[in-house]
Amino acid sequence: MCRYAVKGYKLHYACVSCRVDFKRPAAPPGEHRCPNCGRPLLCAGHDFAPPRRRDVRGWSVVAAVLGEGLRYDGHRPCGCCSEPRFRPRTRSQLRARRLAARREGLPLSATLPRPDPSTPTDDA
Repeated sequence: MCRYAVKGYKLHYACVSCRVDFKRPAAPPGEHRCPNCGRPLLCAGHDFAPPRRRDVRGWSVVAAVLGEGLRYDGHRPCGCCSEPRFRPRTRSQLRARRLAARREGLPLSATLPRPDPSTPTDDA
């Protein structure tokens, strides 16, 4: 049974410019706003583990992942019964996936979930 169906778990919402995240109930895009700057918060999913606030490079990778419309969730949309999908954590991992996307002529959102950027996966 889905653990997220039994209880209303909150989602992580992030403000990349302020480098903060909050746990809030699910809402339509743009409804939650950052209390620091007032910009809309980006939904980061159930399994988001934010970098430290002073880690500017880590937040730049998070900005690229969230900018492509991806979230930090498990294999199923609800996030249950599975480990979180791969998302790049470092700039070198992001760079490798950008090169693979350019080389293969794919959008970046198709290569970001790959654990190995050189091997295509069916579920990415």
